[in-house]
Amino acid sequence: MRTSPLLLAMLLCACAPSGSGQTPATASDVSATVHTSAPVAGDHAFQPDITAADFAAHVEQLASDAFGGRGPGSAGEQKTIEYIKQQFARIGLQPGNGESWVQTVPMLRTTAHPDAVLHLKIGETRQDLAFGTDMVVGTRTGQTRVDIVDSPLVFVGYGVDAPERGWNDYAGVDVKGKTVVMLVNDPGFHTHDPRLFDGERMTYYGRWTYKFEEAARKGAAAALIIHDTPGASYGWEVVRNSWSGPQYDLRVEDDPAPRLPIQGWITGEAAEALFKAAGLNLAQLRAAASRPGFRPVALPATASVRLDSTVSTAESHNVLGLLPGSQAPDEAILYMAHWDHLGTHEGEPGDNIYNGAVDNATGVAGILELAEAFRHAKTPPKRSILFLAVTLEESGLLGSKYYVTHPVIPLAKTVAVMNIDALAPIGRARDITVVGKGNSELEDLLAQAVRAQGRRLSEESNPAAGYYFRSDHFNFAKAGVPALYIDSGEDLREGGRAAGEAATRDYTTHRYHTPADQFDPATWKLDGIVEDLQALYTVGDQLANNGQWPNWRPGNPFKAARDAMRPQAVPPPAPAKPR
Repeated sequence: MRTSPLLLAMLLCACAPSGSGQTPATASDVSATVHTSAPVAGDHAFQPDITAADFAAHVEQLASDAFGGRGPGSAGEQKTIEYIKQQFARIGLQPGNGESWVQTVPMLRTTAHPDAVLHLKIGETRQDLAFGTDMVVGTRTGQTRVDIVDSPLVFVGYGVDAPERGWNDYAGVDVKGKTVVMLVNDPGFHTHDPRLFDGERMTYYGRWTYKFEEAARKGAAAALIIHDTPGASYGWEVVRNSWSGPQYDLRVEDDPAPRLPIQGWITGEAAEALFKAAGLNLAQLRAAASRPGFRPVALPATASVRLDSTVSTAESHNVLGLLPGSQAPDEAILYMAHWDHLGTHEGEPGDNIYNGAVDNATGVAGILELAEAFRHAKTPPKRSILFLAVTLEESGLLGSKYYVTHPVIPLAKTVAVMNIDALAPIGRARDITVVGKGNSELEDLLAQAVRAQGRRLSEESNPAAGYYFRSDHFNFAKAGVPALYIDSGEDLREGGRAAGEAATRDYTTHRYHTPADQFDPATWKLDGIVEDLQALYTVGDQLANNGQWPNWRPGNPFKAARDAMRPQAVPPPAPAKPR
């Protein structure tokens, strides 16, 4: 690849020296020298250690317009997987799927025609909601035309059926053939009540994917989530952009769970108008839905929509590189990141390439840097290390979902998963964020690693956003494999927490899932990301060489699956005390 003069100037100030040590260089080992003795891709000389220069070179390439936003099934996918394969081979890894670098993920590609209109009939009143402006809808059925005609509307609160919490928003109602309307997030969110679910911390029941899955299990014909920015943690434009253009799914034979004929979102304004026309107060219903004992409310209204879609079958690919272990090659630590983003939105005015520099060219660059460091360690790791770049994260974590059902290394032999998704180029921090903090023993190893850097662990600043359920590690977690998901810290060494939180808000508001998520060598500060990756290296190095089998913490819902998977790792019961 060709490095821009501005990038080169930044890299000359940020590169760390090449080294032959077992661990990557620390953030203090900063040099102004670019080494040219390492393997070269294009005109960039990559170093064995984790460096800002190498990281930036990977991101600039992956997030360039030439890669077209890395849309699955596009020409951009081919460029992306070829680049990752080339880098894995250059580093000296082995193909991770037998003799192949890739794992084929069969997919269904569905593009809803944007001329669809959702017709709501409330008595003699009719409301027509336009695609993109007032609502977005799609289908997972694989059908080119889906008709919903005069489907009765039912408000089902948060759309949650959680027996272990004594909560059922579907109690007493049969929604087969009906259209359910529901709120985003959890019952405790809008009331800030810590006694309900996990209060403002989103549980999986608050995730939109769960809500659609549950509605399908109940037999609904359609499901509509009411958008609100605090509850979703992002604005309507993110929903609109994410649901426009091709949508991807696994084939029914690879994912036989029930599927909704129609699923989608409506704006808060459209919902207010609907409930007002129905003689109901949405704010009062939201309050009622946030209290135990809520019962569904049938609206005197029906929904109709004719959704035409272009449907095709296609393939996407996970990319896998393996560093075999020297003593226990059948046991593996897994580093992962998703390579896909939202592609190019044809016909959209202005800049229509969704480059996805932070989300998630940073993650792919991260696993490439980690692979480089492990490959050049003085002592080869005793356990294998698998580097996995998955597809279709933006379409519902589908690439990782496929891998978990078709693992190249058995899940029982997978020691741990470390996921990198959207590192923040905002500089060094006094902390590192553990998304879903408190879940597993992996955090103990991470705490040791960052303590040596003079840092500490912290939880995400917005637990209501449910980020733990929004990235690929979650498929491994559900299957029982201990998974660590880190993000860059927000307590910045320059500006403190206020500066870090402001930077996060700025990214979420102005660049997340928009064409503005681009690599910017003039403003990106990569020294903090280098520290984050070095910490992850230390955790993996420990696991690769000390024989440890980390587990979930007691009380975690995924621990039972891990214990069943690895019964020999469960401590024997304490001997009974003599009577």
